[in-house]
Amino acid sequence: MSHTTLTARVLWLANDERSAFGLRTNDFERYRKHCANRVHRLRCTLKMTHGKGRDFKKLPAITTQNVKDGHLQLLLFEAERAWAYGQELLKESIDNDDNGLRRKAIARFRRALHWNDQMLALASELFAADRISGVAFAEATAYSLVLHGKVLRYRDDFAPALANLAVAKSILDELAASAISSRDQALAAAFVDEISPEIRYCAHELGRARAYDIDGIVAEQVPKHRDALVPAYTALTAKLQGAAKEGSTATARKLLKPVEWEGTPVPIRNPELVDAFIRVQEAEAKLDEDTSKKTSSRGKVGKYDAVLLALSDAEDIARKLLEAQQLTNSTQPAAAGKRDTHFLHAYIVYRLLSRRIQRDLALVDALLASSAHGKHAAPTEAADARLYPAVLKVLDTVLQSFTQMRSLSVVDESQDVASGVEARLSAIKARRSLYLARSYAPLKRYAESLTLTQRANLHLREARTMLSDVPPESPALPALRFYALAPQQLVALEAELHADEARYKREWYTFNGGVASTKPGTGDHKPLFFDIALNYVNLPMDKLLERAGKAPLPAATPTPKAAPKTVEKEEPRSSSPPPAENTAARSGGLSSLLGGWWGRK
Repeated sequence: MSHTTLTARVLWLANDERSAFGLRTNDFERYRKHCANRVHRLRCTLKMTHGKGRDFKKLPAITTQNVKDGHLQLLLFEAERAWAYGQELLKESIDNDDNGLRRKAIARFRRALHWNDQMLALASELFAADRISGVAFAEATAYSLVLHGKVLRYRDDFAPALANLAVAKSILDELAASAISSRDQALAAAFVDEISPEIRYCAHELGRARAYDIDGIVAEQVPKHRDALVPAYTALTAKLQGAAKEGSTATARKLLKPVEWEGTPVPIRNPELVDAFIRVQEAEAKLDEDTSKKTSSRGKVGKYDAVLLALSDAEDIARKLLEAQQLTNSTQPAAAGKRDTHFLHAYIVYRLLSRRIQRDLALVDALLASSAHGKHAAPTEAADARLYPAVLKVLDTVLQSFTQMRSLSVVDESQDVASGVEARLSAIKARRSLYLARSYAPLKRYAESLTLTQRANLHLREARTMLSDVPPESPALPALRFYALAPQQLVALEAELHADEARYKREWYTFNGGVASTKPGTGDHKPLFFDIALNYVNLPMDKLLERAGKAPLPAATPTPKAAPKTVEKEEPRSSSPPPAENTAARSGGLSSLLGGWWGRK
């Protein structure tokens, strides 16, 4: 039992619990209740509950021989609960301007220091007995110094607060330098980012001229106070350096590869994001292996799905961090050379969209390849009617991804990246118009097909213009490698469009002579494109009629014209002599009226 090494990690546990139970949004009440529940469960597990009767039962003493991980966790959560309650009361005192609540908050902070000192004393005994590692003891020491520094800062004791925070930062820097995994390095960096504003504020309150120079303040304060605050400081740093050398020879180190954007490194200082990016890089490594083996397009689609799943998890974590930062109105600026959370979220979304575009284009290639190498070498019209609409659906998804990518802040801030994305968007539009025209051709709708080929030529012209705006040695080229686009590809696509356009014209003329109707009807057929000019030019009809000799003569007096006779089909009637219209018209009015009485017709 005495030779068993404990695995309790104070900073690791505190960071995970704070992030998961409310402190990401500064919900101290929720975190305090969670700590109370954890304390109750730990006491039940360790059988350290208080008796129910009136008789007091003393708990067994905790020694280095019988101590467990739960004992360190119990003391940690007791300190965390008191600290969260103090933060809650302090916030209420500021909102209500109540000094009584502030005094109660300071009392809860003192209670947190009481539990923290017990935890540090137990960790020191375990470190001396070689029951915990140097990293675990360094984390407990750093946690204790940070808590002491914050409480002293709340009590306006800025000089001792600055000393505690400076020594804590030096230990955290040692932890980051000796970390055997990228997650441990990001964990130390996260706590450094948390206490850096505290150091700057204390230095400002002490009247330092260079309060912004945190590294200089730490270098000045650490030699003065490290031995007084941490008696085993030298042994601790030596232990950490030895652990770093041992870890450098290990083969199972999970280190994050450098992440860059336009030649500038993108530091990832959140432990959750580091874990997500490590999973992304592992999935991308498997995808690169399949690419080097020249796997079929259909086989690559499954590998892309694994990469997209890992990137979706990373985007979800970054979005939650960004929402928490906006919800808490955090206005802490990013340090020089570092990226803020908004940039990191936009970068992850860009990576996600780029991989999604690659997956969709691989799916398009798989569809076209299956049609070309299937049972029929030459696809029939029925096959085309089913193939190209499926390709168009995938290309619509690609267009949606490019449109969303164009609206990202990381794209807007870089002119070269924006031009490259616009060029690829226009190329995809041209390709979509090509396949849409091919889907209309089997339906004998050649007018629509020719219109789409003309539109595709316009998109190709836009793609050439945008592609020429990107210099050949631009630092944005690595960000655009997800979709390789060269001028030769645009030339090949243009030749394909011209060939299809000529074929559509021949087939249209063969089909019905160029009539816009899709039915091969009968009747007179005008030449192809006969009436196109009439849509744009108004013909001088008066001059044309005059040249043809059909110009109307000017009439002296307007005379009413008789309506044109129309020949109507009548039923046959019995023959009868035609009426004497001329005779009746020449006779007098009265005689013609009364002539019928005397039998005259």
